[in-house]
Amino acid sequence: MATVKDIKAIKGAYYIRRLIEEGEHEHQDFKFQISDARKIARSISAFANHDGGRLLIGVKDNGVVAGVRSDEDLYMIDAAAGMYCTPAVEVEMTAFRCEGGAVVYRVEIPRVDRRPVCVREEGDRLKAYYRVADENIAAHPLMVEAWRRRAGAAGGLLTFSAAERALLHLLELEEYIEPGEFELRAHLSRRTAADAIVRLAALGVVGFIYRGGRFVVGHEPGGGA
Repeated sequence: MATVKDIKAIKGAYYIRRLIEEGEHEHQDFKFQISDARKIARSISAFANHDGGRLLIGVKDNGVVAGVRSDEDLYMIDAAAGMYCTPAVEVEMTAFRCEGGAVVYRVEIPRVDRRPVCVREEGDRLKAYYRVADENIAAHPLMVEAWRRRAGAAGGLLTFSAAERALLHLLELEEYIEPGEFELRAHLSRRTAADAIVRLAALGVVGFIYRGGRFVVGHEPGGGA
C-alpha cells in the first residue's frame, strides 16, 4: 500500500536531477508512465526482496523528465503494492515539482524483513523477483524456498549433512556452482541436492549469485542471505 507524503508536490528540480544523473541501477528504476499495475508490482517485489530501492515515476529511460500524466498513477501504485504484491508492501510516495511544472513521483520501497514478496501473476500464479543491476529478474525457485525457510528458522546446534558438506567442499575448489552441476558431481538426487542448497542458503552459509544470465550458488552473500 502507498503512503503519500506530499500530494501537492514540493519543489525538487535539483534533487530529482541529481537522482536521474545516477541512472538506473540496483536501487533505482525510471518509469515514464504506469500502464500496468502488475509491472510496477514486479519492480516492488524485486526491490523488496533485495535491499530496497526507489522508482521515479514520470522519468523516461533516457533520463528526460516528462512528468506524470494523471493522478491515476497514484491508484496504480497503490494497487501494485497492495493488491498485486503478496504480502502487501508499504511504500512511501513523495511528489516533486520539476522544470516546467512537471511532477515526478518518488516511490520508496523498503527491504522487507520476511521474504519473499511475490507478485500475483495471471492465472493467480505467485512469482518472486530480485533486483540485479538495473533489471528485475525472476528469483530462482530455490532462492524462494530458502527465503521461506529462513523466515521460519529457529536457533539450534549447527550440523551439516553429507550433501551439505559435499557442497561446501566443491565451493572450496570453485567460486560458484550451478544447482544442476552440484547434483551431478555429488551424485545426489535432485531433491537431496536442492535441500542441501536451500538449507545452507537459509542459514546464510551460501548465497545465490547472478552470473551469465542465471543464478548460481557461491559463498558470496546473495539472494539466500
